[in-house]
Amino acid sequence: MGAKMMPEDQVMKIFDEARDVVHVIWQDEARALLCAIAWQESRCTARVQYGGPAHGLWQFEKGGGVHGVIRHSVTLMLAREACSKRNVICSDDAVYEALPHDDVLAAVFARLLISTLPAKLPTRDQQGEAWNQYIDAWRPGVPRPETWPEAWRRGWEAVDRWKLRDDNQD
Repeated sequence: MGAKMMPEDQVMKIFDEARDVVHVIWQDEARALLCAIAWQESRCTARVQYGGPAHGLWQFEKGGGVHGVIRHSVTLMLAREACSKRNVICSDDAVYEALPHDDVLAAVFARLLISTLPAKLPTRDQQGEAWNQYIDAWRPGVPRPETWPEAWRRGWEAVDRWKLRDDNQD
């Protein structure tokens, strides 16, 4: 019997499915950042915020990230495409309600949200820049910078494990 899959490894699996939904690049830097954000926001497990309004592993709020992705000029058409492929009406309400039940749509919206940032994706050694991009895109109500180093480490470790898994399957 194989080793138990960690929550962040499940997120990597979701990314593989999300790749087929919209044509965006899921490079290692994007996967690591998004995995770190999912860890920071939900520990890669909570799909509805405890005591709050956010939904999905990336903890999107209806009037925040959901609205931003649907309305941003860079992501609007891709958001519509993703919603169509996932059989969700491309509206703030419909997407928000779908996120706790559709990890793939949540991953796509998270990827699209970081696509709206002007800076290049942070590399492994740019933990501070990764934090800044997280803050700029997610605008958390209660930032927890003390937990970010672990989230960033876990994000990159998950990328490394996933790549090793892919290499071993060839």
